[in-house]
Amino acid sequence: MLQGGSPVRIFDTMKIVMAKPGLDGHDRGAKVIARSLRDGGHEVVYTGLRRTPEEISRIVMDEDANALGLSTLSGAHDVLVPRICELLRETGMGNVMVFLGGIIPDRDHESMFSSGVRAIFGPGSRTDEILSFLDEANSRVESGASIGVGDEDGWRWD
Repeated sequence: MLQGGSPVRIFDTMKIVMAKPGLDGHDRGAKVIARSLRDGGHEVVYTGLRRTPEEISRIVMDEDANALGLSTLSGAHDVLVPRICELLRETGMGNVMVFLGGIIPDRDHESMFSSGVRAIFGPGSRTDEILSFLDEANSRVESGASIGVGDEDGWRWD
């Protein structure tokens, strides 16, 4: 089935790339989330630290991922996240869902959502909440709704 020019894939589990964009060198949270998502039945590829937006989008493409989880604590999210979302759309990966974790001030949430992010998980977020988000995304795909960074329906996890 095609939606917005991108194939919509129905999946029981997602293939998720977890990435740490920019110069942020703290990855304990990203590793904990990656492990929890694996324990929840998803396939997870962790990119490691200090990846550029171009490297991240290339890894998402190479891995044929359904979703991209970004973790940032450096304050550079306002530049890096929109660039990553833009690259995904430009390279034909608009069907990939992007979610974000880390220190993202409330004042920046709307701009992150506008760039294509579907969920933001801050400090203290529980892993079962992230897994519920992924379940809802899967339900949306099964019903034919869009979840990708390139889709403009405005859906997001609140």
